[in-house]
Amino acid sequence: MAKHDEPVKLNQADIQGNILTAYGRQGFPKGRFFVLNVRDGAKGRKLLLDLLPEVTSGLRWPSHKDIPTDEVVAIRPKVALNFGFTFWGLLALGLPIRSLRGMPEEFMDGMAARASILGDDFPNDSIDHWDDVWRHDAEADKRVHVLVTLNSQMDPVTGEPVPEQEMMFQRIKGMCRQTEGGVVILPGHRGPDTEYQPLTAILQQGSDNLWQPTPNEHFGFTDGIGDPVFEGQFPKSTEDYRVVGNGKLGGDGVWRPLATGEFLLGYPDEAQETSGGPMPLSLALNGTFMAYRKLHQNVVAFRKYIDEQALAYQRMYDVSHDLIARETVMAKIAGRWADGTPLSLAPTWDDLLAFNVRYPMSGERPKALSDFTYHDDPQGLKCPVSSHLRRANPRDALDPTDNPSLPRAPNGSVLNNRRRILRRGLPYGTASKDATEEEEHGIVMLNVCASLFRQFEFVQQQWINYGLDFNVGNDTCPLVGVHREGAKFVIAADPKTGGPPFIAARMPNFVETRGGAYFFIPSMTALRMIAMGVVDPT
Repeated sequence: MAKHDEPVKLNQADIQGNILTAYGRQGFPKGRFFVLNVRDGAKGRKLLLDLLPEVTSGLRWPSHKDIPTDEVVAIRPKVALNFGFTFWGLLALGLPIRSLRGMPEEFMDGMAARASILGDDFPNDSIDHWDDVWRHDAEADKRVHVLVTLNSQMDPVTGEPVPEQEMMFQRIKGMCRQTEGGVVILPGHRGPDTEYQPLTAILQQGSDNLWQPTPNEHFGFTDGIGDPVFEGQFPKSTEDYRVVGNGKLGGDGVWRPLATGEFLLGYPDEAQETSGGPMPLSLALNGTFMAYRKLHQNVVAFRKYIDEQALAYQRMYDVSHDLIARETVMAKIAGRWADGTPLSLAPTWDDLLAFNVRYPMSGERPKALSDFTYHDDPQGLKCPVSSHLRRANPRDALDPTDNPSLPRAPNGSVLNNRRRILRRGLPYGTASKDATEEEEHGIVMLNVCASLFRQFEFVQQQWINYGLDFNVGNDTCPLVGVHREGAKFVIAADPKTGGPPFIAARMPNFVETRGGAYFFIPSMTALRMIAMGVVDPT
């Protein structure tokens, strides 16, 4: 970790966009993602070289949001263009084997080959239910090589993407046609157009009849809270309030930013090491890895199950109103109330109302939503130990030396600091009140980290789809885990009351993987090296 008086200074112009700050926070609520297969390396490199001037970097532009710019600012584009590459894609583009042999094994294997580790082969121990575009790693002319992401602004009158998104897609499509089969857009996405995956934030119409994006997802929760903060990511003034609850917690109770190397290659991580990547260093520096995951949300099954369990919960605990029972069961499963308020700060409905009076939808609320630990709740009486929030980010809960009688956990969040992940992405599809089981709606998650194995795969396998670390046996995450026959979720009861715990039994699967892949997200320098064909591993 860099000394506090020697802060990390990142070259924002060398980092691709959507890494330092999520595009959704920068006014890009619409997206269109598509993938390329490179059959002629020279033509693939030329296409990249021609598009290189339009790739969006991490340089910030003036914004009404709470993300100040540094000395150098960029012009805010209508559409942000970015690239990612699979192992097979880098090979197809002609990168030397000597450069690629430094890549981590999980990246070379690819997500499909590791589906059983991630729980993505459920049901039927196969990936036949994935979108067709993601299922053909064994076939050279159908392999995903390049991910192209278009994140765009929105027309507030129509709620549609700005026309520049379609123009950019058609331009790249035309450039692919000009390669005469050298570079091909792969079809096979579920949806109205199989050539691409459309994405959109969930919108609401204001009193002025203009459409506005919301931070919600299809189950009804407020999303995008609690993303990790690392050294150099933000200017100091912004870091000071963002780091609370989102950095690493020391035994002294102070929150500090995580090491840069947990998220960007070429920098020291929390162990004072650098994660594995391609050679030479200039190819790895300021790059990162990303797990692209398309997750279908079974909204109908979720709503039905919540209604059933809320009725049982209301009867067991004599809850005054069915709405309170329903919101409580949802909150216990997620670890947060639907509006984002953590159970750790507002464990009851009355606490929630008081919290929202104290922290309205502005001012100190963003900081308040993350300023908590689990030190005073070892039994999960406030926030269940098996809830989604505690699994995805246990904070200080896994400190083996913790003692609730002490003022704080002696080792803070040290066991959690090496498992953090930057979450990017957008929802897809719609899920109205009359949604049917056949409809496709969910979220495309972009999980960004320096080590797919140590961060993404560990959390997905050990914390989401296994429960031993949380002393809940084989119970999986109640929200996004794989629910096999007999799956359950336990809401603990305070032993002082003498009452029984509430057991939500026979949980169906609320989320199903529809596909994905592992991508290397190179720096702007490395992208230029790849496009020019000048990668020299020596």
